[in-house]
Amino acid sequence: MVLLQDLSELLQADDPEERQVISGVSWERYETLLNDLGDSLQYRVTYLDGVLELVSPSRRHERNKTTIGSLLEDYLKQKRIRYFPLGSTTFRKQEKRGGTEPDESYCIDTEKEFPDLAIEVVVTSSSVDKLEVYRRLEVREVWFFKNNQFEIYHLRGKTYEQIGQSEVLPSLDLAMLARYAIASDPLEAALEFREKIKSQT
Repeated sequence: MVLLQDLSELLQADDPEERQVISGVSWERYETLLNDLGDSLQYRVTYLDGVLELVSPSRRHERNKTTIGSLLEDYLKQKRIRYFPLGSTTFRKQEKRGGTEPDESYCIDTEKEFPDLAIEVVVTSSSVDKLEVYRRLEVREVWFFKNNQFEIYHLRGKTYEQIGQSEVLPSLDLAMLARYAIASDPLEAALEFREKIKSQT
């Protein structure tokens, strides 16, 4: 098992986003690693069927995920949609042999054990099937932000269906959100985004 002090060697900052995949990890060792990491923001951990993925997010990744979260919360406030931000909380189910930490996550209307919406910013490809992890956790909707646009997956029964418009937030223009998420000036983008939302009210 990889020890906490070994992680820095495995995940060097030379590359903006480093991934390390370890196979044959028991649930108990996964839990131990989570306890060792505590509230560390340096690593994101995903577990599926004995495969553990450790990610050291890049600056670009963190900027995108923070901007998306900020803009989305502006939208929710303006539309008076009750929400509970859960950020990168670790969600896991031992009986499902899966766990992950979204980039951003939210419960809508009421607080629940698992979020209604998880957002993943994709800079480099994951070695673990994140959608399968979310399926096991029964997260209603997952948004993947990659190539400067959103891919949306909604849970139907026991499988995800890729859809063109969010069903959790059906009135949100995700193409517009994507445009403002990658703007060069986050302040100007946020102010203009808010005005656009107000004009739609």
